[in-house]
Amino acid sequence: MKYHQIPSSLFVKNRKKFASEMKPKSVAVFNSNDIYPVSADSTLPFAQHRDIFYLSGADQEESILLLCPDAPYEHLRDILFLRETNEHIAVWEGEKLTKERATEVSGIKNIVWLKDFEKTLFEVMTYCDTIYINTNEHYRSSVETQTREDRFIKWWKEKYPAHSVAKSNPILQRLRSVKEQEEIDLIQQACNITEKGFRRLLSFTKPGVWEYELEAELIHEFVRNRSKGFAYTPIIASGNNANVLHYIENNQQCKDGDLILLDVAAEYANYSSDLSRTIPVNGRFSDRQRAVYNAVLNVKKEATKMLTPGTLWKQYHVEVGKVMTSELLGLGLLDKADVQNEDPAWPAYKKYFMHGTSHHMGLDTHDYGLLHEPMQANMVFTVEPGIYIPAEGFGIRLEDNVVVQPSGEPFNLMGNIPLEAEEIESLMNA
Repeated sequence: MKYHQIPSSLFVKNRKKFASEMKPKSVAVFNSNDIYPVSADSTLPFAQHRDIFYLSGADQEESILLLCPDAPYEHLRDILFLRETNEHIAVWEGEKLTKERATEVSGIKNIVWLKDFEKTLFEVMTYCDTIYINTNEHYRSSVETQTREDRFIKWWKEKYPAHSVAKSNPILQRLRSVKEQEEIDLIQQACNITEKGFRRLLSFTKPGVWEYELEAELIHEFVRNRSKGFAYTPIIASGNNANVLHYIENNQQCKDGDLILLDVAAEYANYSSDLSRTIPVNGRFSDRQRAVYNAVLNVKKEATKMLTPGTLWKQYHVEVGKVMTSELLGLGLLDKADVQNEDPAWPAYKKYFMHGTSHHMGLDTHDYGLLHEPMQANMVFTVEPGIYIPAEGFGIRLEDNVVVQPSGEPFNLMGNIPLEAEEIESLMNA
């Protein structure tokens, strides 16, 4: 891996938190992701399932984690199963985890080769009444591909029909949404790498540059700082492309007088960052562009102040909508009649700001978190208001990542990344 080794104490701590939420006489199983095929013998790059990584630090395919806190024998309480490595695999595929190295990474003493999984699970199941299965219940989830977890669940139901079933996901939704300090530090590192990429763009951007050239500059800076690359598919949207919320073609030329909406960020050690900035192609905002930019910035600043313990996600968005409505009135995009006659289910401001303001962030860009429960300290959120005006040929979105504090305003992990219009212009014209 490109990233520096994460202390195993983090994964030990995470397993203890999960185990404390398990029912008596139960076992939990977590599978790695598959390596997904493309065609012929081609595959997509491996990306580890975030849950097994969160609990073990194992960043390798064909891995299984088993947790059984009430097992009568200590060696059965935490087990990490790995594909057995050998000299042939080392030559053709590169270094894989040895048993010794896996213990160093995960803090798990009992490392077992994968070929012994079914035999070991059988013994553990004789001591248990319940098995925790790991289904995907994220509110944005839409998966058609059968996963390794899916295949395991199907196999387990046929093999052990007399056992009760419980769900790992609700436990992980709560645990993963509240970050340990080590995790915040890793997200901060991803944000710092993102900052380097963004600053590189400010001196590179000029009329005539292509969106994909900006993408190339970013990936260069990310990888040279130990990132695997983008935390999500980058959006580099010049001119009216910015009014397509998930524009990812990045194949147009940037024209003098246009703005570029950038929704681009690095990952580090599987942890995401998530940045949005909007910059002028020629290094100067027009008066109208600056007015809209500052309106978005005002909404962002006010929204950020609301991210405090006890805040409910739904009510938070209602309050942000009120601030956005005020700014849109000031810009002349809405009038009082629009607001008075609005549909409460789709307020007037949503004509120009149709997406949410914040989401959880961490191991996944849209991370785990139960939105009906109050916000807590050490949750990490994005703050990303935008105004999109197709009739005027531009859209503006501004986004930072912040950590909810025990009291007061959240801490901005992207506080060093240029944001004010004047600073953007100054750096682009240096």
